[in-house]
Amino acid sequence: MAQRIAEVVGVVVSFDPKPIPAPGDWNGAGAHTNYTYVQYQVNICIEKLKLKYKEHIAAAYGEGNERRLTGKHETADIKTFESCTEWQTVELASLGESRQGHGTEQNGKGYFEDKRPASNMDPYIVTSMIAETTILWKPSNLHH
Repeated sequence: MAQRIAEVVGVVVSFDPKPIPAPGDWNGAGAHTNYTYVQYQVNICIEKLKLKYKEHIAAAYGEGNERRLTGKHETADIKTFESCTEWQTVELASLGESRQGHGTEQNGKGYFEDKRPASNMDPYIVTSMIAETTILWKPSNLHH
């Protein structure tokens, strides 16, 4: 809808993660993806995502995302995976930063917001990759 309105008023819409080479450094445009899980513990999901983070970044998380995932703003560097849990955040470096709902860690289930996808990602592919990795994939080297 935004694209159609922009056409009418003569404005160009860009989904590039860093559409303007602005002076200074800025965080860019992401497509934060909320993901709800009710049967899987957060630590298992994060371990699985850690094992596949390079594949996710390369395959589906948006062209030009390396210009956004620099580690200088709310995301970690694209080449790194780190995780730390607090009451509302899980940082998934190359996975960017993910917010968790209140009580997610304590309850072992809930939701997180994956901030690694760039604004030009395909939401159907990103969602299917997260679901396949966290629900269907059974890695033999998972530690839990």
